[in-house]
Amino acid sequence: MSTHLEVSMQRDLDRIRAYVTEMGALAEQALQDAIKALVNGDRQLAYTVILRDLFVDEKEKEIDRLCLEFLVRQQPVAGTLRFVYSAIRINLELERVGDYAESIARQVAKLIQQPVEIPKDGLLEIARYSMTMLRDAVAAFVGQNPELARKVIEVEEKVDVLKSQLIRDLVNAYREQKIPFESLDPLTTIVRRLERVADQSRDICMETIYACTGEYSRHPGSEVFRVLFVDNDGAGLAIMAEAIALAMNQPKFVFGSAGLKPQLVSPGLAAFLQEKGHDTGHLVPRSLDQVPNLEHYHLVIALSPAVNRALPPHPRKGISIEWQLPDPAVVTGTPAEVQTANEATYQTLCTSINDLVQALLRS
Repeated sequence: MSTHLEVSMQRDLDRIRAYVTEMGALAEQALQDAIKALVNGDRQLAYTVILRDLFVDEKEKEIDRLCLEFLVRQQPVAGTLRFVYSAIRINLELERVGDYAESIARQVAKLIQQPVEIPKDGLLEIARYSMTMLRDAVAAFVGQNPELARKVIEVEEKVDVLKSQLIRDLVNAYREQKIPFESLDPLTTIVRRLERVADQSRDICMETIYACTGEYSRHPGSEVFRVLFVDNDGAGLAIMAEAIALAMNQPKFVFGSAGLKPQLVSPGLAAFLQEKGHDTGHLVPRSLDQVPNLEHYHLVIALSPAVNRALPPHPRKGISIEWQLPDPAVVTGTPAEVQTANEATYQTLCTSINDLVQALLRS
């Protein structure tokens, strides 16, 4: 016969499972409504998703409070302790999914104001993958099913590939003047947010495996250096730096770029980078607030004096370094002069990035 303590503990655990299930359902519903608003051009529904994010935030606070009270009252050990610890972490992941849904809805509200034919098929495909991963990830945790969690993790790589292809397609559509730049930015943001939902689902599964088995699997990418290049417009130095860094094929690094006020990459710079053998199809200028998990970057390379002033307070022990280089995006003159300026900046960046990578690898 179960003791009073065991009955009380099981009741509390069931409440935590029920709350996490409800939180997952709220996040999934927000995503479904955001995509529905996109497909149907429903501005009112997009606004509803934005406003409803407040409920997701409140539910996150409730679950945190419930878990912390459980830890204090029950003082669990072993598997029960891992379960509650993972519930707190998963609660945060689900709240972030709610934030992504809100972000998607905001982009939808922008797109509705523009006369553009939205490429719905690709967006619906990545949305289906991401939402299925989310649903299965929550089910794996609530049901304490590590096998299901491992199957969900395997899908995440497909979403990464799909995201890259979709962004290339969107950039090509812009270059072919099928969509305006004002639509390119919201559409690429939606794709990136949906890919992040898949990432959060993977993380939930990692926590589930830990809760079930005690096996601590570090998240993919957690043992890498994250480096972000930031300039004024995200279309000159930062894009060139990201292209050079990615071409180094360093498995222990994740590189990205952003601009304070993103603008288009000039055709001349795009052609220059392509001549150097860089694939520029996925290099789309973005603002700092469009960088997923900005606080997770270990190193920010400020490519203009204004960048350091614009960076948000860093909650981690991140480092910011300023590189003073001429921006090829603002060079004017004859084609030969522009080519010479691009080449000089390119070679300087190659040397600087190589030195940085080698220094980090030795640290």
